[in-house]
Amino acid sequence: MKKVLLTGASGFIGSHCVAPLLERGYEVHALAGRSSLDEINGVAWHRADLLHGSKALVDEVKPSHLLHCAWYVVPGKLFSSSENFAWVTASMDLLRNFVEKGGRRAVICGSSYEYALQHGYCSEKLTPLAPATVYGACKHALHSMAGALASSSNLSLAWARIFFLYGPREHPDRLVASVIRSLLQSEPARCSHGMQLRDYLHVQDAANALVAVLDGSVEGAINVCSGQATAVREIVSRIGTILQKPELIQLGAIPVRADDTPLVVGDNARLVAEAGWQPEFDLESGLRNTIDWWKQQQPS
Repeated sequence: MKKVLLTGASGFIGSHCVAPLLERGYEVHALAGRSSLDEINGVAWHRADLLHGSKALVDEVKPSHLLHCAWYVVPGKLFSSSENFAWVTASMDLLRNFVEKGGRRAVICGSSYEYALQHGYCSEKLTPLAPATVYGACKHALHSMAGALASSSNLSLAWARIFFLYGPREHPDRLVASVIRSLLQSEPARCSHGMQLRDYLHVQDAANALVAVLDGSVEGAINVCSGQATAVREIVSRIGTILQKPELIQLGAIPVRADDTPLVVGDNARLVAEAGWQPEFDLESGLRNTIDWWKQQQPS
């Protein structure tokens, strides 16, 4: 029996991993720090704070697989927060306990912010790793440490570098969510010029990718991304068109950061070829799915 410990199971990414894990026959043990999803058949929910240790949890569950999505991800704070250092320590503690209890296969969520983003095109084999933020540096450090542990044990480890996501359960202050919420309330959506090109992926497609990687044998770094560059202005303009409120989109209303990179797009060839992944959503259907979810969150 494949028994997986899913951390961050009530979060943006983790909450979307539950269904594909169940579909692939996993006994799912879902860790929620503060809140949980509605009760789901086949899911055992656990309460624990990984920052205060994971041994008791791992001893209880004895998982064969680990999908580690938990991290500090508060918009506007995550890139420079000292919380990132604590999560490196907590994640290594979790991974060591997992290995000591006989865990065989782990997938840990990394980030595109580990790359030297000024290169624009991010390939696992070609693009240098030179994180420019505390967040990116801590993810990169954890990858190095986790890789060393895997090399000295029988652990099979994949490191999933996640790019830009959107979709249901996204933090309301992030780009796509904030634009949708503004328009649903008939308020202006103030944006930058929007000419930045970004690799956006629906969160369910990202979750499906993580589970496909976990269920396979891919090891090392692997990009989780669409492989396509889309202008931010196209994304927000489509939201305006779908909601029939294009006049509320205010491009150029806020300045662009001086260090903002004009292009960030990932190479997903390894994800497609080695994990057998294909997306379910294109941009149009993904945005419509997200808008429908946010409409359901509106007060009646």
